[in-house]
Amino acid sequence: STADVGTWDDDPEHATGKNPKTGIWREGANEWGNLTLMGNGLISASHFDGQPVGDNTKYPTGMNEKQMEGLTADFPGDTKVLYGGMDDNDDSGSIRYLSIRYAGRVIGLGNELNGLSLGAIGRDTDISHVEIMNNVDDGIEIWGGAVCLDHISIWNVGDDSLDVDQGWRGKAQFGLIVQGYSVDADQGSGVGDNCIETDGAEDSDAQPVTTTSIYNFTVVGQPIDGDGGTTWRDNARVQYRNCIFMDLGDQLVRFDGDDGDGANGYGYNETLSWEETWTTDAGTHSTVNAATDPAPGAFNHPDTLYQVQKDGKLAEIKDSVFFRNLKNNAYTEADLRGVRDAENNNVTAASDAMPIQRIDRDAPAMRGGLTMLRVTDINPRASRDAVVSVAYAPADGFFTPAPYRGGFSPYYNWLEGWTAADAYGMTDISGNVEIGEGSGMAGDTNGDGIVNA
Repeated sequence: STADVGTWDDDPEHATGKNPKTGIWREGANEWGNLTLMGNGLISASHFDGQPVGDNTKYPTGMNEKQMEGLTADFPGDTKVLYGGMDDNDDSGSIRYLSIRYAGRVIGLGNELNGLSLGAIGRDTDISHVEIMNNVDDGIEIWGGAVCLDHISIWNVGDDSLDVDQGWRGKAQFGLIVQGYSVDADQGSGVGDNCIETDGAEDSDAQPVTTTSIYNFTVVGQPIDGDGGTTWRDNARVQYRNCIFMDLGDQLVRFDGDDGDGANGYGYNETLSWEETWTTDAGTHSTVNAATDPAPGAFNHPDTLYQVQKDGKLAEIKDSVFFRNLKNNAYTEADLRGVRDAENNNVTAASDAMPIQRIDRDAPAMRGGLTMLRVTDINPRASRDAVVSVAYAPADGFFTPAPYRGGFSPYYNWLEGWTAADAYGMTDISGNVEIGEGSGMAGDTNGDGIVNA
């Protein structure tokens, strides 16, 4: 719990050696490395940079392995730097109430450490209440597997806030992304790139392919020179529901097609086209490079590989709020895909109807040749069009029914007590409803704005 967050004496010899419950924000990253987990879930890693990877195949055989980005083998065949296997239920332990600050490491050109790296992690792993504050590369990157994450806060990272590759098939709920910068360097190495970037498979016709549902995220972009809100590559299939996307400096739906690393993009080798992915029912499984006659219940049977999406379309954004996304092309691709059609229950909020309770920004600053407006304070609790959603997540053992849009209820800011954002005075926790007081919402027994009875 938040009461277990460590406190220690000040260490003036190390920049990050202060009491984690106090301090002020500073510009910095690349100071100590990262946390990397490697498991035995299935990955699609037949190719990298357009070239075959060892003996890996495009079929979900459970034999694919890949060397983790940023790690170096001590000798040929060193298995401790490898992830991948045939167990999507793999248990890599538990991470709860973790704040990773000023981390990452530049190993070499195009080889940098993320804040939290998750390679082939299984769904029995528990990852809850994790913050990344200032990182030189991505905040959290996931390669394959079926790990699920909840209560994720990612601020001021130097590349993508949440990055997905190689066929992730887990779930995520309750998130906050605040795009910004960590150091004065190029976009991708100090200045934020995409808010959420999802790559499907490597190569794009391989299996498994990224197929996921993400509920209740609040995504705050950089309004002048920020990048995409959601970026899609290589046959990724993603459902965004009950989210907030605001202050984006680029498109809400950014169609990259492929990852620029030699993959072939949507529609390759008779896979679904980009357009078809948005109109095809969830639960539709590709037969391209599928396992050969797997028995029902086998680890590589389609119904076993792809368990998350239960209804709707393979790609969709529904029951969400869009606010102050002012670039001329902000909704161009989204509108082509029907995102703002009435049946999707999305709201493009009026200019005076901010869906969170407050946000303050610093004066414009040039970082990496781009104009940045750093968020200095935010009260992310739901307001106006975000207070009530049309539908909400199912109670399925991971997802929690939360009848609002965005990562926070109108009553409770879950950043309190354990995050750098709270310690540095960058988030408003005043008026938080104490657990047990109740919010007055039907079915909310503990006051956090979630239906739990």
